[in-house]
Amino acid sequence: MIEMVLGGISLATWIYLLVGRGGFWRARDSRAGKAVAGRVIAVIPARNEGANIGAAVASLTHQATIIVVDDHSTDDTARLAREAGATVISAAPLPDGWTGKMWAVQQGVEAALRENPDYLLLTDADIVHSRDNVTQLVGQAASGDWDLVSLMVELRMESLAERMLMPAFVFFFLMLYPPSWIANPKRKTAGAAGGCMLVRPAALRRAGGIEAIRSELIDDCALAAAVKRSGGKVWLGLTRETRSVREYPRFGDVWRMISRTAFTQLRYSVILLAGTILGLVVTYLVPPLLITHGWPAPAAWALMSLTYLQTLRYYRRSILWAPLLPAVALFYLAATCESAVRYWTGKGGTWKGRAQAHAAH
Repeated sequence: MIEMVLGGISLATWIYLLVGRGGFWRARDSRAGKAVAGRVIAVIPARNEGANIGAAVASLTHQATIIVVDDHSTDDTARLAREAGATVISAAPLPDGWTGKMWAVQQGVEAALRENPDYLLLTDADIVHSRDNVTQLVGQAASGDWDLVSLMVELRMESLAERMLMPAFVFFFLMLYPPSWIANPKRKTAGAAGGCMLVRPAALRRAGGIEAIRSELIDDCALAAAVKRSGGKVWLGLTRETRSVREYPRFGDVWRMISRTAFTQLRYSVILLAGTILGLVVTYLVPPLLITHGWPAPAAWALMSLTYLQTLRYYRRSILWAPLLPAVALFYLAATCESAVRYWTGKGGTWKGRAQAHAAH
């Protein structure tokens, strides 16, 4: 009896996700299609990004003015950025209350705003932009009078770990932040993808500027929330043309990426962590665990796989990955639990030598 109840709950959850969660699973390229010119200044925070910064800057040199903020790198990031065509600013010492990335972005934004641009492009040092990405973003902003437009870029999917885990990363992200809900001014849901965000300076000021999110680790979604709370319009889409070149060759690399901020996503709440564990178990693990007990567990697993198929097709991955989503979810769940442990032991948010989130005592 208990098996049927759990299986029924899982099946009901997947029915809701399929028909009641804003169609988040309909992964498709959603760029505007119409290019529009605008004066754009790109701000790129960079800390020890010598392997990626040259390609990132070069992809933007004919599309925008580029400011790279060198965040105390110990490699040749600054030189390579300058040679690729960027103006390079050296970050000032990190003040209390700021994360390293946000402090770097703040200094870049301050410099950019002195030039009175039409838009700011907040992007990362590992993002290689398509030749028309900036004009496409401006076109999208103009088409719907959006204040913040953002693209989930294509993540690297070459190693076994990347091929197995990265499509699910996008799937889970869109499940949390359905793009149709983000675009709906009547809903509070707000999200963005930090690798590629175009924002109007006036909207950024209304939202309190970068200072309003100075301590955030998940800064992209925090900025989207601030813009939407202040009356701005936010849009999120997907693209395969602009991509991240950051490598996650091993499962451990993806694990560390998740554990760095997963508990932050749960607002450091034990109650939310417990609810997340319970929810993931019932949603993803119950169907395969109860498969031998018959209906409704097999139906739940089939519907789960069906919901995930569109994401796999969008990223040109084999549909044979779809039934493995429970194993992927278990990986993400375990990394989330470690994220909580790292936070409680004062090691939360570690990125390039900085532990940016610490447990309160």
